[in-house]
Amino acid sequence: MLERVSHILQYNCKLIPDKPVVIGVSGGPDSLCLMDVLWRLGYALVVAHFNHGLRPEAADEAKKVEAQARQRGLSCIVGSQDVAAYARQHGLSLEEAGRTLRYRFLFAQAERHHAQAVAVGHTADDQVETLLMHLLRGAGTSGLRGMEYCSLPNPWSTKIPLVRPLLGVWRDEVLAYVDKHGLQPVWDASNLDRTFYRNRLRHELIPYLEASHPGLRRRLWRTAEVLRQEDNLLEALVDQVWPACVPGVEAHTLAPLQFLALEREAFLAQPLALQRRLLRRAMAHLQPGLRQVDFETIERGLAFIAAPATGQCLLSGGLRLLSEGQRLWLAAWQADLPRADWPQLPSALAMEVPLPGVISLPQNWELQAEVLERAQINDQTILTNPDPFQAWLDAEALPLPLYLRRRRPGDRLWTLGMGGHSL
Repeated sequence: MLERVSHILQYNCKLIPDKPVVIGVSGGPDSLCLMDVLWRLGYALVVAHFNHGLRPEAADEAKKVEAQARQRGLSCIVGSQDVAAYARQHGLSLEEAGRTLRYRFLFAQAERHHAQAVAVGHTADDQVETLLMHLLRGAGTSGLRGMEYCSLPNPWSTKIPLVRPLLGVWRDEVLAYVDKHGLQPVWDASNLDRTFYRNRLRHELIPYLEASHPGLRRRLWRTAEVLRQEDNLLEALVDQVWPACVPGVEAHTLAPLQFLALEREAFLAQPLALQRRLLRRAMAHLQPGLRQVDFETIERGLAFIAAPATGQCLLSGGLRLLSEGQRLWLAAWQADLPRADWPQLPSALAMEVPLPGVISLPQNWELQAEVLERAQINDQTILTNPDPFQAWLDAEALPLPLYLRRRRPGDRLWTLGMGGHSL
């Protein structure tokens, strides 16, 4: 195993032995095996353990990880946070909340120690479980590609890769290594709890499928390898059209954005497959690590983008789409959208509107008003008005003079097309 993992570390993960690597060690056989392998290969390691605080034995497991690191002369950092409270606060499952906080902790340590990577102990069995889980839930190639040996950018960093050196090693090989070298892993009882979806796949469905179709696990693993390369090609195509569809945002930035703009015409000019990927990637810019983005969410968003309508469309993860003419906004629910693209009044004072005439506004905007004879106007022009910056008013029903001012509490608008309702 040492020779094989050494090759993966060098060629797949692009690591060098003399620069620090933060390794996430839960104390289970996979992560303990990875720690021992990297240590024997001479890599500079910083051991990091995250205590989820969900089980009574968690504190004792943290001490065991510290002891294992100390036996090898390695430093060990233990972090913890109230996972249950975080899950409640953000509407996440315990699994998702724990994963989010664990990786935040690992990458924070990597930043602190100037590490070249964060390493975790996912195996080939984990890859098969991931592919099958995504297949059953419904996924395209982005889901069926599974995990990568080296992920950069990733939801936690654009500079530090997440590496999985055991991704080509099967779990029975890991257990054989643990037994051979006398390692003493901790066994998390929750990994046997079949109320968790992944555990049911691991202990029930996959063994059944393997018994019915011998060699299925290896074929699924190879499928993920093929799909990963094909998905990389499609993502390269998304990179090419991204600047035109999502102007002003780097294709792989992880800046804490609250909103971004989509250019409707450029977006709709792309093939449907790229539209789906563009929207998924845009959502990932606002919610890094968001995984519960299903087919229906994306299709609902695409239908809204394609429809020449105003208003908004709720997606998932607290995100929404808003339509303003040829520009759309993808934004967090609480985000305040920029106002530079819309005319603004300089003060709360009312300004008299000359008829006809022009009022100059900040940012080079102008309000132009004119009076037209009824015979000059086609009713269809009014009812199908596509210009969001144009409004038609009934001159005979207006009190003069007209004033331009900001909206005030108690103001109501009655407009054509609302069936007598107001807003």
